[in-house]
Amino acid sequence: MSYFQELSQAISPMNDTEAQHGSLVNVGWGRLIFAHTFPDAQSLAKVLLEEKPHQRDIAFYATDPQLVLGVAPQDLFLDPSTTYRLDLKDWLEKEQREPPFRITEIETREDINEINRIYSAAGMVPVNPETVWQGLDDDRYKYFVARAPDSDKILGVALGVDHMGCFDDLFNSSSLWALAVDAQTEYPAVGTGLVCHIATLFAKRGRDLMDLSVLQDSTAAIKLYEGLGFERIPVFSIKRRNHINEPLYVARDVHEGYNPYATLIIDEALRRGISVEPIDPPRGYFRLGHGNRRITCRESLSDLTSSIAMCRCADKQLTSELLANVGLSVPKQITYSTEEAALAFLEKHKRIVVKPKEGEQGAGVFVDLTTPEEVLNAVEAAAKLSSTVLLEQFVEGTDLRIIVINMEVVAAAIRKPAEILGTGRHTIEQLIKKVSRRRSAATDGESEIPMDDETLRSVRSKGYKMEDVLPEQTTLQVRQTANLHTGGTIHDVTAKLSQTLNDAAVRAAMTLEIPVVGLDFLVPEVDGEQYYIIEANERPGLANHEPQPTAERFIDLLFPYTINDPSRSSSDLCPPR
Repeated sequence: MSYFQELSQAISPMNDTEAQHGSLVNVGWGRLIFAHTFPDAQSLAKVLLEEKPHQRDIAFYATDPQLVLGVAPQDLFLDPSTTYRLDLKDWLEKEQREPPFRITEIETREDINEINRIYSAAGMVPVNPETVWQGLDDDRYKYFVARAPDSDKILGVALGVDHMGCFDDLFNSSSLWALAVDAQTEYPAVGTGLVCHIATLFAKRGRDLMDLSVLQDSTAAIKLYEGLGFERIPVFSIKRRNHINEPLYVARDVHEGYNPYATLIIDEALRRGISVEPIDPPRGYFRLGHGNRRITCRESLSDLTSSIAMCRCADKQLTSELLANVGLSVPKQITYSTEEAALAFLEKHKRIVVKPKEGEQGAGVFVDLTTPEEVLNAVEAAAKLSSTVLLEQFVEGTDLRIIVINMEVVAAAIRKPAEILGTGRHTIEQLIKKVSRRRSAATDGESEIPMDDETLRSVRSKGYKMEDVLPEQTTLQVRQTANLHTGGTIHDVTAKLSQTLNDAAVRAAMTLEIPVVGLDFLVPEVDGEQYYIIEANERPGLANHEPQPTAERFIDLLFPYTINDPSRSSSDLCPPR
């Protein structure tokens, strides 16, 4: 007997109501439809075509997918995912290591908001908060969240579905869905912990199997599942053609070679019917077109940014002077000229920053220098990147990046330097490499912790050596700067931003006469009044600020007449010239 014959027979006889409608469950992001419980292809296709806007339904266990697609070939497609299965019959006998975090069910409405933050950042469909909140007592499905051991901060989320509660399943099975981990978390193996927790739950309920579906190009996830004992099985899923699923059924060769910062913008352009012409993917160049309008971009830098504005941002000294001239707060700064002048500046301010006059991505920036030797070594290193080196007053505070597009604040996020969390078993060097690999995987290679002199200095300044074993649950900051490209993490605070900081960011953008800019602030509190503006970035990484609508506002700026939200007037968004 074939697998599909077994699958079709693994359902007890249905009553008239079940035979007419089949079995499904609404889990918040859409309906999980058990395709093999429907009597024919027509009834299954009908249910799929009833999908609600902004949701993603999945018809799982499709035994004759070709017949279902034949009913509505223009509206349905075969999901390009692979199904994996875990045998739970001996799962409880396997040794399970206790994770360094807690796993609980949803406890508050704020938990659901945090889940949606993680889903949105991962490019996944967020859940309907009311559906999930009302379903907390529904034993057919449960959301589980991983929390930090000393707080309610959510690190990751996964959904478990008990098939026995949904229909009479002779396979006695269950499934796992919508696994996502906060890319900013310092805790290792969050995804593994969630999968193991749900597998243990279903094993204790007496379930024999747990299935899941994963895109074939999700190599890290597949490696995780196979490492836990999941095996690939021939099961198909069907979805409806919609804007959410579009990347799954439309070939997007235009994406090839682009980093996440360019891809985010390209996706938004394609969604609006704007043509995309690849120019130089490795360098991030592409051309957008709509009607007779053509605009060339390098990620978030476009033709609309003038060469003057770009030069003002590239020259950190000029940026500081221009902002100070209009009354905005900036740190004291001098140009390196002689050792004597540099050491006199250090003597005056006690703690200083050394950085190249021109540069980006944190290259050559040395923070919180307190000794003459550190300052002179930093000057020598920065001089290799720029003919002019700046010395700047060190200001304590939270590193805050504010994105201004078309003279409006669109996103704000605090940035934290790279950190590692001790296990009591691994050396600091091993932990740095582990975190760096996770950061690289989560950002498509855009964020890594460099094993350079600055990392070594940061570790030594805390009284450690690279070969030391960091005690369990001890957090160690291994970089002084919070730049994302050197392993830093970013956390959205747009809703908390004070009006003072909002106004300062807009005034800075207006002073620099730049339509798109990322401004680096140091602040005591994001909802406070005090601030220093450190730098301005003419090509900010918009992908770092999801779920805020940075790409949407960027395309609004470039092509205001493609705005598809009737509540916003395109006349207010015409590009400045």
